[in-house]
Amino acid sequence: MSSSRGPLRTEVLTWQDVDKLIDVLVPQLQIGGSYDAMMVITRGGIIPGGLIAEALHIRTVLTASVDFPGTERSGLMAWPAFLQFPDPELLNGRKTLIVDDVWGSGRTSSAVRGRVEGAGGIPFNCVLHYNPYRSLFSKAKPDFFAAVTDAYIIFPWEVDRGVRGIDLLTPQPES
Repeated sequence: MSSSRGPLRTEVLTWQDVDKLIDVLVPQLQIGGSYDAMMVITRGGIIPGGLIAEALHIRTVLTASVDFPGTERSGLMAWPAFLQFPDPELLNGRKTLIVDDVWGSGRTSSAVRGRVEGAGGIPFNCVLHYNPYRSLFSKAKPDFFAAVTDAYIIFPWEVDRGVRGIDLLTPQPES
């Protein structure tokens, strides 16, 4: 993988790494008070959301699925298309924790936050990793995050299914 700045650093996490990240997040979230609902962003937010919901005893867990059907011309400026989003009455007046795995560009988390606000909810964004170097938003960032990174993160639930062209399970010959 590469970026305009050169090769992109990659980090492959273990389940123990994820446990440590959750252990960093839970106290932050507890200080923030209780939450009436959780919105997990598919697919990346499903596993961390489940772990956090269990730790915080959040019983109302909703899902949002967002796509950015961009063209070459629109690039990162494409408008979001919501493939799944709960009925606004499930969010109205509710303190809602929005969970995803990574805040890279910030587009997905910001789009879901805006939609929760539009439904009358009180949103708080939470991610395992925040990448301020890729974020398109200079004045927005997640309310809660466990780690700051400049790397492309590969979570343990992604490894076995082959991650975007990275073949992690096949040893490479030494050159």
